[in-house]
Amino acid sequence: MDLDQLAALRTPEGSAALAAAARVAGGDPLTAAAALRSAGLPAGLASAALTQAELRRRAVGKFGPAAAGMFLTRAGLEQATRGVVAARRAERLRAAGVRTLADLGCGLGADALAAARAGIRVYGVEADPLTAAMAAANAEAAGLAELFTVECGDATAFDVDRVDGVFCDPARRRAGTGRRIFDPNAYSPPWDFVVGLAERVPHTVVKVAPGIDHALVPAGAEAEWVSVDGDLVEAALWCGELARVPRRATLLRDRQRPPVDASGAGGGPVDRPAGSSQLTGSGAAEATVGPARRFLYDPDPAVVRAHLVAELAETLGATLADPSIAYLYADAPTPTPFARCLEVTDVLPFSLKRLRALLRERRVGRVEILKRGSALEPEKLRRDLRLAGDEAASLVLTRVAGAPTVLLCRPVG
Repeated sequence: MDLDQLAALRTPEGSAALAAAARVAGGDPLTAAAALRSAGLPAGLASAALTQAELRRRAVGKFGPAAAGMFLTRAGLEQATRGVVAARRAERLRAAGVRTLADLGCGLGADALAAARAGIRVYGVEADPLTAAMAAANAEAAGLAELFTVECGDATAFDVDRVDGVFCDPARRRAGTGRRIFDPNAYSPPWDFVVGLAERVPHTVVKVAPGIDHALVPAGAEAEWVSVDGDLVEAALWCGELARVPRRATLLRDRQRPPVDASGAGGGPVDRPAGSSQLTGSGAAEATVGPARRFLYDPDPAVVRAHLVAELAETLGATLADPSIAYLYADAPTPTPFARCLEVTDVLPFSLKRLRALLRERRVGRVEILKRGSALEPEKLRRDLRLAGDEAASLVLTRVAGAPTVLLCRPVG
């Protein structure tokens, strides 16, 4: 995709090509391309339209129905914020009194569009000309061009005195290769500039990778980890007047995603209400260590990354069985959105022979395998177990008091 192809797709002929591509996308790409060419579309336009149609299909999981009218790149889609996350961030900014926002490194505009939908005037800055043009096109397609405008330029040169809030999502992939950047000093804009924004604008939010080192969190900032339907998707630093607590874990539910059962198989689409649950704390507390007990809790990854396992343990009356493993154990099940609960039926030191015999005795033919603190490869173990039977179970590979241990469990409703 280049600027000329984008311009062509925005013409009436291009709109017709996109509609035709949407009808044939999702199957064999060669067959789809041949169908568009046989319909009389020029090869270049057909290729660009088909690429957009495929990207839009993938984008539905992030943006819902709005994806059908968006212009996308593969890298931009991969890095874009999920719609449910962007919407919640926009609501929080609006509630904090932000009325004008600079989106520095706006990409395809996912966050800026959510902020504009919340009534915030957004000024986007994007260094890549094609991405900037796509962001502007997306604003127009969404009917938000008056609230979200984009300029192609250097984010560090933007006059932040023009706005009362700043959102920055520094590029964490190398241009041209798409390879991840793990050194914050190599981000674009650079890390020093990003964290310095909090000293210049009282309402500053920085999107960061979920694996960010806690040592990099600026003093006084709130670090938040966000999961969507159990998948850890991002972290954000809320700075200045936006900071409320040292650490926050936010769990979001997205009505547009299908459920997944305990075996990992997807179910059919359902109309689930979107919602959120939040756990906060210092991020420095330590949970009590004790023996493995009847019920095991597997905390949501946002809770684990936010270092809020101790706070969760307190609400559940639970303890750790190993100080370095984030599984919690309790004598009774307590409903919580922050962890999955399993009932432990057997605890044994890991031995393939003993485990195989126990599963054969219980007629277990299907297992899900969870692990923390174990070097075993789940799929290799599954093959080695040589399962046969009509019962299902959950296996937890972990350590208890430092010793390799396997727990045989069953889910708790």
